[in-house]
This record gives sequence, C-alpha cells and structure tokens, in this order.
Amino acid sequence: MRTDIKATADGTLLAEAAADEIVVIEGNRYFPPASLLIGVLHPSAKPYVCPWKGRAEYFDVTTPSRVLSDAAWTYPSPKHSAIEQVGHDFTGYIAFDTHQIDID
Repeated sequence: MRTDIKATADGTLLAEAAADEIVVIEGNRYFPPASLLIGVLHPSAKPYVCPWKGRAEYFDVTTPSRVLSDAAWTYPSPKHSAIEQVGHDFTGYIAFDTHQIDID
C-alpha cells in the first residue's frame, strides 16, 4: 500500500510523493522534483551555502492568498561527499520550511 506525503500551504497542495521517494536530511523532508506542482515556487534572492551540502537555491511559495518568503529550497549541485553521506542523490529535491508549510 502506497503512503503519500503532502506539502501544503493554506490548503494549496504544493508537492505529493510516496513516502519511499522522500529523502530525509537533518529532519527535513526533500520531495523529488517530479512531485512538485507547477507554478507554486518562484526563485528567491536569498543566498545560502551549507558547509557540507553546498550552495542552496531558495524559493518563495505562492498560494491563492499569499506569498511565503523563502519557504522552500533545493541543492541544484550538492557536493558529492554530501550525496555519499546521505546515501541518495538529492540533486534538485525540494525541502520546505515547516514553520510555513504543512507536511503530512
């Protein structure tokens, strides 16, 4: 039986994937790129570099009622050592700020 995990904000579905497709890193759930709904993420200018994962790209999340700033991020080119440490290639996977986004 497939168990799906969903990311939502204000009742708007942002991403949905089977639990076994989610990659968990430091307590954050990273959704595969194909699980994202088109049009909910918009590039943010927030810069961030993780010492062990590499450069992150942040996104604002748009719902019909508001914009949630810097509420999602990805590692477009994570360090090879990070992929080895995680045990899964998480290139392009998207994580959400759980203070702004509901993950169920």
